[in-house]
Amino acid sequence: MQGTERGGSSSTGDIGARKSDHLDIVLAPSLASQRAASGFARVVFEHVALPELSLAEIDLSTEFLGRRLRAPLLISSMTGGPERAARINAHLAEAAEELGIALAVGSQRIALEGRASGGLDRSLRRLAPSIPILANVGGAQLVLGYGRDEAERAVDMIGADALIIHLNPLQEALQEGGDTDWRGVLAAIEALVAVLSVPVVVKEVGAGISGAIARRLVDAGVHAVDVAGAGGTSWAAVEAERTSDPARRDTALLFAGWGIPTADAILGVRQACPEALLIGSGGIANGLDVARAIRLGADLAGQAAAGLASADHSAEATALHFRTVIDQLRVACFCTGSADLAALRQARLVETPATG
Repeated sequence: MQGTERGGSSSTGDIGARKSDHLDIVLAPSLASQRAASGFARVVFEHVALPELSLAEIDLSTEFLGRRLRAPLLISSMTGGPERAARINAHLAEAAEELGIALAVGSQRIALEGRASGGLDRSLRRLAPSIPILANVGGAQLVLGYGRDEAERAVDMIGADALIIHLNPLQEALQEGGDTDWRGVLAAIEALVAVLSVPVVVKEVGAGISGAIARRLVDAGVHAVDVAGAGGTSWAAVEAERTSDPARRDTALLFAGWGIPTADAILGVRQACPEALLIGSGGIANGLDVARAIRLGADLAGQAAAGLASADHSAEATALHFRTVIDQLRVACFCTGSADLAALRQARLVETPATG
């Protein structure tokens, strides 16, 4: 889940209130009915009645950004008003460290502009010293003055292992005062990749990345692609809830189901970029969806909105949520006869999304 903040003359209080509104809207039951299908329901594993495995000995570990993860899971970008975000980020960091999984923070624009940190400082690394942490800036900002200095500050601010550049053209087009001149974004990404001290990951925020776009990003030197496809949070639906303009609301709702379903995006990107590091996010509801994403070609799966309620509550609740996801992934491996992630990638399917 990744929203953006408007710059300009808006006060920190206004921006903070807007970001907290985003969280409340995402948590509202009514938003779930406006989500597109992720495509994961079409991925059906063939059951293995004789797995010949010990459930407890299944190896879910993987390498990511030079660190060993105990499970192929990334807590994807979450955000909110400054005070609320600080609490959420601390809970996420503690849970990620306990479970040995990766953590990506939400947009750091407010913090970079000195208006509020939202907990995005070195305290995050102190809470999570051993896991990969990913910093985050917006792709649109790269053609509005952001460059190497701002990117390095974002990385250094939290002791990050990589930088996410998030792409959200649909949200910007629907948001009043959005950044809608995207000319030169790819060139700016390529220029930043060449000089930044850490790897760059590019992700969408819920509308997906196609194989063709992923190929261009990988050719530009991007280290990893996070498809962040349709099926999770619809930022078009969020913007529809936020606006008081009926015409703007109608337009936003028209695009609430827009995007590439996550399952299809994973397949498309893996086919176009067989060598790329691929993160599958967008509608990852549970550990079975993690297994499905890995089987379709993702190296890691990312989850945000599904864990938001627990992250807003406590570190213990957050750890319980993601531990459950990991346990569900382990059961999927067990019942497909997969002793590790390499075997899961070869598990037999009864049904799968079209690959054409």
